Amino acid sequence: MTDPTKPTLLVVDGHSLAFRAFFALPVDSFQNREGQHTNGIHGFLSMFINLLKNEKPTHVAVAFDVSDKTFRKAEYPEYKEGRSETPAEFAGQIPLLKQCLEAMNITVLEKDGFEADDILATLARRGVEEGYDVLVCSGDRDSIQLVNQHVTLLYPSVQGVSQLKRYDPPAVEERYGIPPHQYPDVAALVGEKADNLPGVPKVGEKTAVKWLTQFGSLDAIIEGADGIKGVVGQNLRDHLDDVRRNRRLNRLLDDLDIPVDLDRMEVTGADDQAVRDIFSQLEFRSLLKRVLDAMGSGDATEPDVERPVAPAVVELDAEALAGWFTDPQAPIGLTVSVQDGLPARLGLATADAAVEVPWNAATQQATASWFAGDAPKVMCDAKTQVKALRRAGVDVRGVTNDALIAGWIARPALPDKSLAHLVTRYLDEKLPEADPNQLVPENDGATPGQLAWYTLRVAEAVVAELPERSREVLFDIEMPTLLALADMELVGVAVSHEKLSGLRTELRERAATIAQQAYAEIGREVNLGSPKQLQQVLFEELDLPKTRKTKTGYTTDAGALADLQVKTGHPFLGQLLAHREVTKLAQIIESLDGAIAEDARVHTTYLQTGSQTGRLSSTDPNLQNIPVRTEESRRIRAAFEVGEGYEALLTADYSQIEMRIMAHLSADPGLVEAFRAGEDLHRYVGAQVFGVEPADVSSEMRGKVKAMSYGLVYGLSAFGLAKQLGIEQKEAKQLMLGYFERFGAVRDYLRASVEQAREDGYTETIFGRRRPFPDLTSPNRVLRENAERAALNAPIQGSAADIMKIALFRIHEDLRPLASRLLLQIHDEVVVEVAHGEWDQVEKIVRERMSQAADLVVPLAVQVGRGADWNEAAH
Repeated sequence: MTDPTKPTLLVVDGHSLAFRAFFALPVDSFQNREGQHTNGIHGFLSMFINLLKNEKPTHVAVAFDVSDKTFRKAEYPEYKEGRSETPAEFAGQIPLLKQCLEAMNITVLEKDGFEADDILATLARRGVEEGYDVLVCSGDRDSIQLVNQHVTLLYPSVQGVSQLKRYDPPAVEERYGIPPHQYPDVAALVGEKADNLPGVPKVGEKTAVKWLTQFGSLDAIIEGADGIKGVVGQNLRDHLDDVRRNRRLNRLLDDLDIPVDLDRMEVTGADDQAVRDIFSQLEFRSLLKRVLDAMGSGDATEPDVERPVAPAVVELDAEALAGWFTDPQAPIGLTVSVQDGLPARLGLATADAAVEVPWNAATQQATASWFAGDAPKVMCDAKTQVKALRRAGVDVRGVTNDALIAGWIARPALPDKSLAHLVTRYLDEKLPEADPNQLVPENDGATPGQLAWYTLRVAEAVVAELPERSREVLFDIEMPTLLALADMELVGVAVSHEKLSGLRTELRERAATIAQQAYAEIGREVNLGSPKQLQQVLFEELDLPKTRKTKTGYTTDAGALADLQVKTGHPFLGQLLAHREVTKLAQIIESLDGAIAEDARVHTTYLQTGSQTGRLSSTDPNLQNIPVRTEESRRIRAAFEVGEGYEALLTADYSQIEMRIMAHLSADPGLVEAFRAGEDLHRYVGAQVFGVEPADVSSEMRGKVKAMSYGLVYGLSAFGLAKQLGIEQKEAKQLMLGYFERFGAVRDYLRASVEQAREDGYTETIFGRRRPFPDLTSPNRVLRENAERAALNAPIQGSAADIMKIALFRIHEDLRPLASRLLLQIHDEVVVEVAHGEWDQVEKIVRERMSQAADLVVPLAVQVGRGADWNEAAH
């Protein structure tokens, strides 16, 4: 225990504790809107706050390592070698942690050539000499040597940094059987795996302690080594140089020149505004008050802000609802509780009032005109609620904001998953929630009225943080798209069980045949889906070249096996890959068939917030993973049929939309001219690159240019292009050089877009959708290069997604007066079920809306097809 009459100096190993905090907290749950990971900072500060509150130190310093170029490394280059590489997500957190500590007026120390432990040792010695009780907080066991009657070590447990074990001299002796100053002697004999200091073979902690007890010191053990019998004695004699070296390196230096007086380390309180600024950047709302409280700030609450008190929810009947809809311009928070797919209760809220009403015929009649009008309705995760209302026969319009979608636009890399997450992040409050671990929860959680009130407030808070153009993406693109998707999910698409069932049976039989052929190649049966068994067959029995090493052996993923097949041509690999492909198709078909509802239609769910680029995805079932351009894929698509009472399916997709966006963004004269002239782009580019007439561009030339053109959009390297086309890397490089010689504006745009993103920290689509890329400035080369490739593509793919969504909701709106209906949006394609006699109207709507969805310098070309099923309607 510290002496309350003496000042207490707390010295902390910043790197050690932050690194432990990083692994104690889930990395994906702690990111700010720029994508900066913050779990190590958050965990460290939480621990640090508890230290300040529990230990009440009068003086504090936090020490950090500068680099691994220390005097220890100079003497022994293998020192700390073999440690796994620092996780890329940890990069950048230490500088931000230092900013937090400096804002809290905490002394931060570091010294070139030395480790943080040496700074701690120096401060501990000086603290004792100047009359302090000293607390050392470190996760490095070398710090045990600092413990004495005036120095206590606070060591984190295996659970992380939230629990600290106190080591005073009796505690050290109880744990290790030796006084603290002899712990380095034990470590010298046993070795330190974390520091890559090998010890004496077969000498463990018990043997080392026994020798120290017997001889009294490490020097005496070394001097008497000749008298130690047995294998361990011989091992000791063989490794005496290692023991001496270990002892030199694990001794912490306590005489560093640190030009900071201890009295300058006094806890004086935080710089409130500086803390608010850095915590705002890191989005540490809940930590703010805890930090300011712990630092003894005079103002631990937000300045001049009174936290709103949730209004009492009033139960109304349908007749009393009329007073809620008098101002058509006032936004109202809306929550619809859903049971069995239909509305059960409504919650409505303004900034200072909340009501609830049961859903019944009277409620439906009283709210019908409000729901069908343009009065602004603010919801959270609205699509499910909108679908429930529409199943009940309610026309829903005027949904102007969805808090969950707004949060995703603000933070596309890590969207918040629920209203509770949003409330915590943006309001720094806690949404009332029932405890899922209680059989009979004490708290029922928020009611629809309360949910509506929180929704209204949090949506406003999220929008307030959005840049103006991001708000336009939310209000002008995403919200109209939401209503279109709700209707598409309700309508579904007719799918033939008979066609799917027949194809699935064929594929299963084919898979069984291929499996037997594969077994024949190796002379026995194996589980073709088991990586472990395949590793044994491929790399032990067949002795094929090893693939990429993984934690469980050598990878057997499809890409690696395809490369291996090209290298070796082994027939077993061909059978294995064919079996995987057929099995995958059978699984897709099984998923589709199982999703056919009682109305003989499949109702997929579109994930509006499922990607960082803005592209839609789908689930239950996933309609994006149906392959194209194979016989089986055509048969799968043929199972998607026109519904009863309708005339045909219309399919429409954009022709080369990403390349057209590339032409628009780069303003390359050659590309622009090709699209404006309506030429075959890849033939035109091929003629330019290969120096021939367009008519002389062979299919092989065209294929190479096509792969390269699209590859550039995705940051494809010469190595990647060579691998994709099966050509030499030299030829691929020459292809790219030829391309850029003739289309220099494309090269200039790609270079400039990455540099602009590096400067801004994000990319932007034509319409203003932002995607943060913090890793563009990462010191980790792999992370940085991955970010560069993604940043090349994000504006192009994101713009394509925006254009498709604009076309989608405009088509949906134009079809409202007609019987025809929008069914699907897959990749760059839409599918419409056309009613009898409406083909010409529908085709005109689709062509116009898709071609006019964006004002580019090149035309948006649209291809339309017609058929009785999806495959027949292909074009």
